[in-house]
Amino acid sequence: MRPSGRKLSEMRTVSIETGVTKHAEGSCLIKMGDTHVLCTASLEDRVPPFIKGSGLGWVTAEYGMLPRSTSSRMRREATSGKQGGRTVEIQRLIGRSLRAGVDRVALGERQITVDCDVIQADGGTRCASITGGWVALRLAVNKLMKAGDVISDPLISPVAAVSCGIYAGQSILDLDYPEDSEAGVDGNFILRGDGALIEIQMSAEGSIFSRAQMNELMDLAQSGVSDLVQQQMAAVA
Repeated sequence: MRPSGRKLSEMRTVSIETGVTKHAEGSCLIKMGDTHVLCTASLEDRVPPFIKGSGLGWVTAEYGMLPRSTSSRMRREATSGKQGGRTVEIQRLIGRSLRAGVDRVALGERQITVDCDVIQADGGTRCASITGGWVALRLAVNKLMKAGDVISDPLISPVAAVSCGIYAGQSILDLDYPEDSEAGVDGNFILRGDGALIEIQMSAEGSIFSRAQMNELMDLAQSGVSDLVQQQMAAVA
């Protein structure tokens, strides 16, 4: 039934390659099917002015899509002098999702910026960015711990995300672009590795959904995130 031939509860093939850039404290290239995102984490001994002197650390994110990450070339946002609303919304989502897995007291008064650059898009770029972003974050924090700059591990739990939706009347896991563009209901589920919910973005796009269908999607998301967390932990082992 699915254009890809996958089962309803089947994820796309996922791979996470670490250490892909020379200078970043943490980096990875995550591939979820044909969606490929380069994630880097950069350490800075400063924090935004609104938390300066608080003793708390900060994790933030930036997100962008390369001009030919899609089927036709898009203009770089820098040429228009500002980021689009979608970009701003996604990078805020990535930042607050990753912060939900961080003990900011243990991190200390420093900032980690996670950059997520979409090389190739085929649906689920924000979910891939969050999942890969945590891997880059983990690697950067490992360097802090190895150097003795933090006393205890500031990462509480892995953070991962997956899309789920209703396509042709069926609840499915991990939508690619053909499914995402035709889905009657589309959602993004962000969870911690310990099962705690961080955020759910759900919308009806042509059809409504029931509480029972929402439960089906939630079950699919939990299964998908569990698989992703295993991939994350294997990547940083």
